Amino acid sequence: MADAATLKARVAQIFREAWTTREGQKVPDPGDVKLGNDAVEFEKATILYADLSGSTDLVNAHGWTFAAEIYKTYLHCAATIIRDEGGSIVSYDGDRVMGVFIGDPQTTPAARAGLKINYAVQEIINPALKAQYPSNTFVVRQVVGIDTSPIRAARTGVRGDNDLVWVGRAANYAAKLTELKLDERTWITKEAYDRLTDDAKFGGANRTLMWKFYRWSQMNDHPIYGSTWRWSL
Repeated sequence: MADAATLKARVAQIFREAWTTREGQKVPDPGDVKLGNDAVEFEKATILYADLSGSTDLVNAHGWTFAAEIYKTYLHCAATIIRDEGGSIVSYDGDRVMGVFIGDPQTTPAARAGLKINYAVQEIINPALKAQYPSNTFVVRQVVGIDTSPIRAARTGVRGDNDLVWVGRAANYAAKLTELKLDERTWITKEAYDRLTDDAKFGGANRTLMWKFYRWSQMNDHPIYGSTWRWSL
């Protein structure tokens, strides 16, 4: 019941109760975690956020069916690629999808997924969009953010209507990286970059470095890397 006394009691209980934690061996489902102060810990996990750019303008300037088709094609391609690279889809939030990679390796497949999503948008979605709607000038754009850190999964919500929340730097940084307004389509933190294999760092016949170094001014000049490269499917 949504009365003040009930809410006050539940809030006080959440703040008061001690947390129980356990080491995670796999990405949990909501039913694997108690609704109380219970969490599954991962010493290291890699979070990938794939975010469709310009969604508000898309909805304002085009019909709902067109916008829905953009959402569906982008999220389908992104989620399929994330899962194919070994990641687990843990959240859809409107125009973006969140994937979690655990185990070893995790950063290289996440970075590969980011580059593949860029390929899918530029070489599959946009050409198909132009073929179906030749007079429409809309171009699908997106950004992927990736970070690696310790992370915990806790269950939030109410009984019968709840989900997991992922608590840790990687979840926040990966989401924030998608807000960068530069040419690069895939962004990773230095912590993730340092764990990449050479195959995920260098591309092309001449083995060219695919990543450009930046200082993330919005996050106290945290070192990050961005890439405009695509990984062919």
